[in-house]
Amino acid sequence: MFKHEKQLLKDVKVERPNPHYAILLQEQLGGANGELKAAMQYMSQSFRIKDPQIKDLFLDIAAEELSHMEMVATTINLLNGHSVDANMVVAGNIQAHVLTGLNPGLINSSGYSWTSDYVTVTGDLCADLLSNIASEQRAKVVYEYLYRQIEDKYVRDTIDFLLNREEAHNQLFREAFNKISETGSNLSFGVTQDSRLYFDLSNPNPNNAYTSPNTTEPKFQQ
Repeated sequence: MFKHEKQLLKDVKVERPNPHYAILLQEQLGGANGELKAAMQYMSQSFRIKDPQIKDLFLDIAAEELSHMEMVATTINLLNGHSVDANMVVAGNIQAHVLTGLNPGLINSSGYSWTSDYVTVTGDLCADLLSNIASEQRAKVVYEYLYRQIEDKYVRDTIDFLLNREEAHNQLFREAFNKISETGSNLSFGVTQDSRLYFDLSNPNPNNAYTSPNTTEPKFQQ
């Protein structure tokens, strides 16, 4: 169950409309590394999690990602301004001027619709947590790119907040992975000597395969 709070997680504003930048920010609304993708991925993954603490973690972060989505959409709305004028944009967000009446759409910066194909769910907690860690890292990178391309101090403040929240999620998922790293697919596979071999293919020859000294014996027993 969710509760709708009328206030944003953090208030957002802009110095002035900037429809061109609104196009770029659409990536974090409806893109492959955006807030909607994160919310749907973590929520979908939670459905089969049996550990109550980790299940709550996934759902808590999913709910926060929805609040991030609201912040991004509100910022895009402010950046689009009040005048419907397709001549103000060259690509991506042109739908806002000819289709949605400046309402932020569930599209990326190239104008492609959000798709559930962005969402990764395996049912294996190790794999899903590693996927989530990577998702948060990619989201941070996109926000860093966006930060560099805007001088609006208010938009920068919003991006800085969101970027730091992604880092917080990243650390929480890492802590959860450390708790369960010896379960699931991490125990089901990697049971032979082959799982501990490293091949030095920079200098290939038959003698360049050796056992990695940092790899411990697999704990799984057949």
